[in-house]
Amino acid sequence: MKIHDIINLIGGTVVEGKQFLDKEITHVFASDLMSDVLTLNTDESLLLVTGLANLQTIRTCEMSDIKTVIFVRGKKTSAEMRELAAENEMILIETPYSMYRTSGLLFQAGVLSLY
Repeated sequence: MKIHDIINLIGGTVVEGKQFLDKEITHVFASDLMSDVLTLNTDESLLLVTGLANLQTIRTCEMSDIKTVIFVRGKKTSAEMRELAAENEMILIETPYSMYRTSGLLFQAGVLSLY
């Protein structure tokens, strides 16, 4: 599924990485535990769904080669987060939906679970 389709599906807003919206996403991993994210062996077809909106989230994704992050529950990104994401060619998306609803919509649309 293309990222621009995911944005429409989850009522999302792109706050960084608008130039990468044609990227294809095949798998999703949802977590608020960054220690779990660090254990992932990923490629660029991973989407992380989290309610943790802080600079550490971006740094963790940077170390794990995660290029697309959705922040759920109306969490807002900071200017520092967007700047670091831009340096790493990441896509940051915000949605008002809960992690449960966002994950369910992605699952229903055929995006596979990483596990």
